[in-house]
Amino acid sequence: MTGAENLGLSHLESQREYTMSAQNDLVEPRTLKGFQDLLPEEVIARKAVLDAIEAVFQRYGFVPLETPAIEHLDTLLGTGGEETNKELFRLETPEQEPVALRFDLTVPFARLLAQYPDKLKAPFRRYALGPVWRADKPAPGRFRQFTQLDIDAAGSDSVCVDAEIVSVMCEVMAALGVPRYTVLVNNRKVIDALLDGCGIHDEARQKHVLRVVDKLAKVGIDNIRLELGPGRVDESGDPIPGVGLDAGVIERVVAFIGIDGDSRAAITDALAAALPESALATAALAEMRELDEALTALGVAEANARFAPSLARGLDYYTGPVFEMTLPDAPAFGSVMGGGRYDGLVARFLDRPIPCTGMAVGFDRLMAALFELGLVPQAKTTVQVLVVTVGKVAKHESLRLAAELRQAGVRTETYFASKKKMAMKNQLSHADRYGIPVAVILGEDELANGQVAVKDLRAGKAEREDIADHEAYREAGKTGQVTVARTELVRTVQELLA
Repeated sequence: MTGAENLGLSHLESQREYTMSAQNDLVEPRTLKGFQDLLPEEVIARKAVLDAIEAVFQRYGFVPLETPAIEHLDTLLGTGGEETNKELFRLETPEQEPVALRFDLTVPFARLLAQYPDKLKAPFRRYALGPVWRADKPAPGRFRQFTQLDIDAAGSDSVCVDAEIVSVMCEVMAALGVPRYTVLVNNRKVIDALLDGCGIHDEARQKHVLRVVDKLAKVGIDNIRLELGPGRVDESGDPIPGVGLDAGVIERVVAFIGIDGDSRAAITDALAAALPESALATAALAEMRELDEALTALGVAEANARFAPSLARGLDYYTGPVFEMTLPDAPAFGSVMGGGRYDGLVARFLDRPIPCTGMAVGFDRLMAALFELGLVPQAKTTVQVLVVTVGKVAKHESLRLAAELRQAGVRTETYFASKKKMAMKNQLSHADRYGIPVAVILGEDELANGQVAVKDLRAGKAEREDIADHEAYREAGKTGQVTVARTELVRTVQELLA
């Protein structure tokens, strides 16, 4: 054996050993619990929904703004309440600074208002889109990393601005084609007036009551009674501590959160009858009546925005009107939007308060609900045209043709594969698999004659749908195909796509 042969054998053995080692060291592909991968058809659908939502935001004067995914830990701690503190994904920077992934987009906005007072002059309206993280229990449409889409208005304490937030929520649903939706609206001042009238003045106890009341739709009125009183044991066997209220106070709270009526005005009147007289109650009820008038002026129907005394919202920073969007036809997904007024949050970062109000779209949960309702556009690709070559056509010719279409604004894909897969049927199967609507076919004859074939793949597919006969099926496949001069290519394609 020569030295060269020996070297070749050693190389083969080394390659074989490396391959076997690589196979043994393969990492299992998997996704973290509570996280998700988004495939092209999902991303395309999300982009379509996002575009529709952004258009509504912009009509109301909101402008885009972005903040980092990571904030200093002290920026986030304490802003969302004890439960949110527990759900933070905590990290450390290379400089060993304690930081965490943001749990919402509202707290970073409050920090921004305080940090750039000269650049973000009030009144100021912004919207933002981005991932947020909470280490809570995953559920249908609920993830540990999820996307939020927020609007916030800073610099006004008028409930007219709160009414516009509710109006935006309704217009978003209308823009997405959702037939039935309801924004539940309440005011934290109303609940504060109730608690004050019941003799519950301790702040920690008040927050506990708010958290319990906010769970009404999830756990039912009987469990609410238990949690307001001695506590209960949940389905998993874990004890849930109670607030420890007296039976009479519990019944007052339960009766209050059960108030309903035919209109927002009727519910406000019922609240007024149930609340003890106080300056706090008077101010809260005045805000509710003004909010009703503003919603009516904006054309928000009673069926689409109704007052709900049980709505409290879980985050601690809300100070006034609060809102939550529900979908009666997709109840399993819970609230898909929510928000409220938070006049004190900026004061954590600044020596003066800046009144703010806003809402967030739980984008992943909304998308899951829209899929359930069949309201999401189904598309596997954004490509409009596939360039197909037949016979001995040089590759650069298909590139030249694709460049011409792209220059005209047509989203175009060229098909390049191994020789075995370059048969015309494989290329058209690729277009069919991804739902590409148009194929531009370039063969040797067309190239020689300065022509190109344009095929409407949708027309052929529609005609073949109910055909069983093989020959008839093949003939139907020729439907929608025309041969045109190369100079007419762009116009022909644009007409087909239109």
